[in-house]
Amino acid sequence: MARKVNVIGVGMVNFQKPGASEPYNVMASKAIRAALKDAGIGFEELEQAYAGYIYGDSTCGQRAVYEVGQTGIPVFNVNNNCATGSSAIMLARQAVEAGAAECALAVGFEQMQKGALGSMWNDRTNPMDFHVGVMNALQGFNEAPPAAQMFGGAGREYRWKYGTKRETFAKVSEKARKHAAKDPYALFREELSVEQILASPEIFDPLTRYQCCPPTCGSAAAILCSDEFAKKHGIDNPVWIAAQAMRTDYPTSFDGKSMIKMCGYDLAKNAADAVYQKSGLGPKDVDVIELHDCFTSNELLSYEALGLCPEGGAEKLVWDGDNTYGGKWVTNPSGGLLSKGHPIGATGVAQCTELVWQLRGQAEARQVEGAKVALQHNLGLGGACVVTMYRRG
Repeated sequence: MARKVNVIGVGMVNFQKPGASEPYNVMASKAIRAALKDAGIGFEELEQAYAGYIYGDSTCGQRAVYEVGQTGIPVFNVNNNCATGSSAIMLARQAVEAGAAECALAVGFEQMQKGALGSMWNDRTNPMDFHVGVMNALQGFNEAPPAAQMFGGAGREYRWKYGTKRETFAKVSEKARKHAAKDPYALFREELSVEQILASPEIFDPLTRYQCCPPTCGSAAAILCSDEFAKKHGIDNPVWIAAQAMRTDYPTSFDGKSMIKMCGYDLAKNAADAVYQKSGLGPKDVDVIELHDCFTSNELLSYEALGLCPEGGAEKLVWDGDNTYGGKWVTNPSGGLLSKGHPIGATGVAQCTELVWQLRGQAEARQVEGAKVALQHNLGLGGACVVTMYRRG
């Protein structure tokens, strides 16, 4: 029987704009130390480490971890595009669950450059060539950042299919800014109105500048352990992982029929369904959610993929206020990728950090009252989607 896996320590550094942050190894070491302090253990008690990042040389994980300790433990470098951080958590969970380790570290970090994401290698097959092929066939290719064209195209398809107002997409960003205003770790804490968001420069219909996540630098870390390890260290009632699933692309992503499918809808839906089945919990049981709002369009699509509403029901969910305080769920109390920022390798671990704080009642001004069950959704085109259910009590 698989062992229960707990998250006993989390830590994070303030997210910064490219060029304003400390080096990746400094950010990561600070996040690791914060997580160790939170767990109340020393580095020597870690048996494995999983380091997630996508921009950097092959052993940046070792270089970051070595700042904190050099005990000879295995250090695995993880790259799964924007789902990198939660992939590192999943690997650490599997190690503990299988009995390969009693205590493991997952750390994510990114020291990004300014500007839109682009390929670093132009002398080999682009791993996104299937995605680009679908986009070229359905809508062509222009000078806008490729990711914005993809998720913008998915949003446009959704808008045409359901008659969704542009204001609905902007309202998602307005909500993200309101939440981030209460998060001291967030990059953008200035509130914006729907009108200001719509007035910002258009990137790719229906997305304007303030509906796209910014390149960000940052780091977060999480300590995972077995029940036996937690009890040994006097840790009572920890946050634990009730279920977790990763899905990669299906043929529907590339059959050339839908930008929504190409942008990972079926990955998210199938991962969420697997988590609900394994945990015995459904959307109605969830109190707080951190989901992958790289663009406002993806947040709308994720509401439906995660089963928060029926297909075509995301607009009603937004205008009913069921995605924020006082509604059915609080989505992205941290401000999400749109406002907290998106340091790619760190994002999944930062989502975990926020949810652990929420379930412990430690989220201060952004605390979701009485939160006991939390859901995490972390998507990377290319592709991978990791969905995780956390519980306490």
